[in-house]
Amino acid sequence: MNSLEQAEDLKAFERRLTEYIHCLQPATGRWRMLLIVVSVCTATGAWNWLIDPETQKVSFFTSLWNHPFFTISCITLIGLFFAGIHKRVVAPSIIAARCRTILAEYNMSCDDTGKLILKPRPHVQ
Repeated sequence: MNSLEQAEDLKAFERRLTEYIHCLQPATGRWRMLLIVVSVCTATGAWNWLIDPETQKVSFFTSLWNHPFFTISCITLIGLFFAGIHKRVVAPSIIAARCRTILAEYNMSCDDTGKLILKPRPHVQ
């Protein structure tokens, strides 16, 4: 394989990698927004649950029953984490990190958008 074919292959790989990472961005943004909204709802519900004077006087489950906003938002947040939202909000970073690991063997790297970074060849003495 000559150097022209290698350069074309590198350009094709870079285009595909940047395209893939770019396509993940809208979904990642939506997952991040959902996580922020549910986290704020849980924090707000927790604050209201904690400052309620009745919370100290009744049993734990009764206090949760009395604060359905907190209970539902907390269950939703836990469900989102079990569904893997913590991986979905950083998916492009995971892909880029895995590509960097593989590309390091070829004296290359990539940035978070998928652009290739060619490193100088090590000198063997």
